[in-house]
Amino acid sequence: MDESPFPFQGPLRPDDVLGRDDIVADLVERITARRVTALLGPRRFGKTSVLRRVGAELADAGTTVVHVDLYELSSPADLAVRLDQALAAVEGPVLDRLHHLISGGEINLGVAKLLFARRAAQQPDPIAVVHHLLDGLITAARRDPMLVVFDEFGGIDRVDGAAGLLRTKLQHHVRDLGIVFAGSQLSLMRALFTEVSRPFYGQAELVEIGPLAPSAVRSVVERGFRATERDPGAVATALIEFARGHPQRSMQLADAAWRHAVPGAAAPADLWGRALDDVRRQTDLANETLFSRSPTNDQKVLRLVANGEPIFGATAMTIGLTPGSGQSARDRLVDLGEIERVGSRWRAVDPVYADWVRRRFPL
Repeated sequence: MDESPFPFQGPLRPDDVLGRDDIVADLVERITARRVTALLGPRRFGKTSVLRRVGAELADAGTTVVHVDLYELSSPADLAVRLDQALAAVEGPVLDRLHHLISGGEINLGVAKLLFARRAAQQPDPIAVVHHLLDGLITAARRDPMLVVFDEFGGIDRVDGAAGLLRTKLQHHVRDLGIVFAGSQLSLMRALFTEVSRPFYGQAELVEIGPLAPSAVRSVVERGFRATERDPGAVATALIEFARGHPQRSMQLADAAWRHAVPGAAAPADLWGRALDDVRRQTDLANETLFSRSPTNDQKVLRLVANGEPIFGATAMTIGLTPGSGQSARDRLVDLGEIERVGSRWRAVDPVYADWVRRRFPL
């Protein structure tokens, strides 16, 4: 059986990142010009996948890529381990140079996790380890072109002093290496770079990753079907209207439709309906779990938004949502990347989640 042309699970391989040429080119230009950049976007919008493709293009030109994942960072020792793992995962001849610069004495590249698994009295100072690792990184970057991606950078806010430490080490070396911060906690990410009290105030240009353009979705869907001798029928049109360019959901729905299409045969009239039913079955339980774990007022706002109702007004009062509670829940959901403002209205970012809420809690 053919491999689906619509991968959607997890970060994609660089060659699988489609419909993102503009933002990839923009990021490559920024990094090459040593313009520190913060990439913002909701979950499942493909930030990591886009950055992997950016990294692959730069790597082809001789740049070494270091990808530091700060998701749910928990402590200074955790920061040291994340940095160590990222540096140890570097590919190519620069890895030997990093080993030479970092390893020596108790600290050796790739073993930080073992050091912090010891009894507390035998563990090294995690701040000293972070300093040492960053010094090695910066020294290597002076000799070899390098890009450092701090993914899910909002995690830095969970550890007191961590943001200040990173800024102190990096601020004088922004011309020596490319730096990209990425994160899905939108309000927090903006605050990290725009609030005067924050260590990284004014230290990065903010770039938002948006939905896929309708023309890009249509091109990707129709090309994927045709390349595997399948007829897309009206799937692209229905998908564009339903998914509104949400990258991961668009590909998930396209994949579901593709699996119902028969090579060499005309598309069945109910192809889109079959695909949507499949995705609903695959996601209903996860959506129910997500909703049930949300605070009550967040649930109420999600119900209103998913059903196209205003957050403030008669319908909101009917379901027991006061203006003050509605505003707080709205702001929280915006920060989580679950709702967004489009013109004068609010809507759920994830169209499949919104569809589940509408079906489960119609108003």
